[in-house]
Amino acid sequence: MKMQQVLSRVRKAVEDYHMIDEGDCIAVGISGGKDSLTLLCSLAALKKFYPKRFDLKAVTIDLGFKDMDLTPIKKLCEELDVEYVIEKTDIAQIVFEERKESNPCSLCAKMRKGALNEIIKQMGCNKIAYAHHKDDVVETMLLSLFYEGRFHCFSPVTYLDKTQITVIRPLIYMHEADVKGFVRRYDVPVVKSACPVDKKTKREYIHQIVTMLNKDVPGIKNRMFTAISDSYLPGWNKDNEARY
Repeated sequence: MKMQQVLSRVRKAVEDYHMIDEGDCIAVGISGGKDSLTLLCSLAALKKFYPKRFDLKAVTIDLGFKDMDLTPIKKLCEELDVEYVIEKTDIAQIVFEERKESNPCSLCAKMRKGALNEIIKQMGCNKIAYAHHKDDVVETMLLSLFYEGRFHCFSPVTYLDKTQITVIRPLIYMHEADVKGFVRRYDVPVVKSACPVDKKTKREYIHQIVTMLNKDVPGIKNRMFTAISDSYLPGWNKDNEARY
């Protein structure tokens, strides 16, 4: 996928859900994966011409896994002229060695978000961009439906009262396949996850189900996304300008 196509989808999401305001300082949480790096590249490109001026920064929460080389990401941020901060933590040691969690993802995500919110406040950011795409929206809804018995999903924009930080998700109109195409086309330096449970989670199980369903019933993924975006779930009503 070409940058122009990515920017078209990102800008539409930004404007449909009023994600960016004049003078915002937006942090992009960088895991090293294809999604977060695509988000970083697209917002860096959007910043050059978007009518509302905003600052952009990047931050990685280093969980403490060995053999994770972030040098390619540092170089990319230098090329994009984006400030990049790496916050070192002992989260991996706490979750996998000390606590030996049977369900490590939940605690890891909670600790990672806490560390991320703290560092971006120190960096002077008022918003953080998460790299959830259209597939993530559908899969999150199904996770909630299958395991919690409710129709629920995160919203495009979420205001966090405790931290006074606003979460935005500019990739919600992009499929995972779009992201993969962009990364291949521009040779984006993806860093492989060092997490021992990567691709072994409930989300991965749901991902496989959605992939199978979309092969058997072409277009079902888009229809499920439409059902979510047209629903009465909080934050999904495009006509409501008060997003947070």
